[in-house]
Amino acid sequence: MVEQSLWMQKVAADPGHSDWYVERMRGLARAGDDLAGEARLVDAMVPRGARVLDAGCGPGRVGAALAAAGHRVVGVDVDPTLIAAAEQDHPGPRWLVADLAELDLPARGIDEPFDAIVCAGNVLAFLAPATRREVLRRFRAHLAPEGRVAAGFGAGRGYGFDEFFADVAAAGLEVDLALSTWDVRPFTSDSEFVVALLRC
Repeated sequence: MVEQSLWMQKVAADPGHSDWYVERMRGLARAGDDLAGEARLVDAMVPRGARVLDAGCGPGRVGAALAAAGHRVVGVDVDPTLIAAAEQDHPGPRWLVADLAELDLPARGIDEPFDAIVCAGNVLAFLAPATRREVLRRFRAHLAPEGRVAAGFGAGRGYGFDEFFADVAAAGLEVDLALSTWDVRPFTSDSEFVVALLRC
């Protein structure tokens, strides 16, 4: 058993937090907000019908958009409430409860590696700090030889960008491109957000 994620620590302290988050995402969708920016970037990176892992999928907004674009999607999240919402709101992809720090999809009957792994929504900042490198290693283990990881999170969340890039290298991944937004604006020293495209 690995150290509990900061997200699940938050849920333990506030048992209604997951339901609040689900309803927040549903409200944004009803209001017509653009919730597919991350999916558009990943869709542009891969061939049609690609295998995509939505790592830390939450209630499924990114994975659902990728499935609607014709990709074969597996979504994984540590929070059972979020997975239940994904299953209810977005049938089609395979949604699984699992801790990213212990991710072993072949053990769940999913043997084929992924063309892309997307990790959006500040998921990396919600990991237990002791598990960050292991999560990146597990991403690498689930990636096809030419596959890439697209991971993004904001500044000021307890995970410095320099520390993240050091963890990427320690996990055996390389940075193909660093951006400051999911709509491909360049990353600079004063960026408040990072989107990193990683490869083996």
